[in-house]
Amino acid sequence: MFSRETWALVPFHFWSGVFFVLGSMVGSLLNVCIHRMPRGESIVSPGSHCPRCNYSIPWYLNIPILTWLWLRGRCAHCGEPISVRYLIVELLTGLAFLACWLAYGHDSVLLALAYALLLSGFIVATFIDFEHFIIPDEITLGGIAAGFLCSAVVPALHGITERAPALRQSFIGIAVGAGLIYGILRLGKLLFGRERIVLEPGTRIIFTETAIQLPDREIPYEEKFYRKTDAIELEGKRVLLHDRSYISAVSVRLTPDRLQIGEDSFLPEEVPHMEVTTDEIIFPREAMGLGDVKFMGAIGAFLGWKAVVFSLMFSSVIGSLVGVTLILLKRQAWSSRIPYGPYIALAATGWIFGGRQLTEWWFAR
Repeated sequence: MFSRETWALVPFHFWSGVFFVLGSMVGSLLNVCIHRMPRGESIVSPGSHCPRCNYSIPWYLNIPILTWLWLRGRCAHCGEPISVRYLIVELLTGLAFLACWLAYGHDSVLLALAYALLLSGFIVATFIDFEHFIIPDEITLGGIAAGFLCSAVVPALHGITERAPALRQSFIGIAVGAGLIYGILRLGKLLFGRERIVLEPGTRIIFTETAIQLPDREIPYEEKFYRKTDAIELEGKRVLLHDRSYISAVSVRLTPDRLQIGEDSFLPEEVPHMEVTTDEIIFPREAMGLGDVKFMGAIGAFLGWKAVVFSLMFSSVIGSLVGVTLILLKRQAWSSRIPYGPYIALAATGWIFGGRQLTEWWFAR
């Protein structure tokens, strides 16, 4: 049923329209994933509903793109605004499916569908990473499994026609993708894993239940604690808790699970307020997250190790250009946390739509 001869019985651009419509429908599902996955909610139940009034949306008010435009971006029941993200994701996914068909439909329907599946994962990962600074395991680990299976069904993902070599390329891609990024993560942690901030002598720092208050800014804990082993460290000249005080120099170490003051150990939730007088503080810092490691493994599963190297190189360039631009525009500080997954996704998309040919041309010169 997926042979070119069968699909050629209908005009090519009829299928172009079908791919765009199918993509916009998939985009509606991706919106559900983007909203629910970071919250740990099921993407199956309950059905589509307004996040503000919980109005259950009937099918005729759930038509991708058109419904949002017809209702002018508002809930039909309560009238509250609906984020323009819903329109953008549906339109973007429709265009992604269309691009896959136009680029690969002449050669292989299954190849176009496999690339469309991968781009769908990129879209979910991008929007979640920008908002929450995470890429869910459903996308990364699920992407690794999906990429390996798709390589068996569509060996052309790796530019070959035989199943066994394609599976081998997929496995190598997983190993290189995850291994390379994990190596960069560990090296970055070793070289840049600690950010030391020197303060004025006798500076008072306040630790609340949600954030650290420095003299010039407040830092939420989630901006510094990426994993359980991360720690904030300082040498306290004086430490005041709600029920006790330390008036001589004492070391303070705070992790997501434990607060250590000298020889004393506490659960962080047992200390809702702490004041520390100190001259410097050390924050943890990450080069990349483990989500990026698994995400690159998924890209390797679909596209192979060459795509991994290409994506790593070009995502670094894209991320650097965007980061420097934001800093120059004063929209971001040098030490700000940056979601890297979207730049990996954009670079891998470049591989799909010409990067492989560009690389082969470059090395053939």
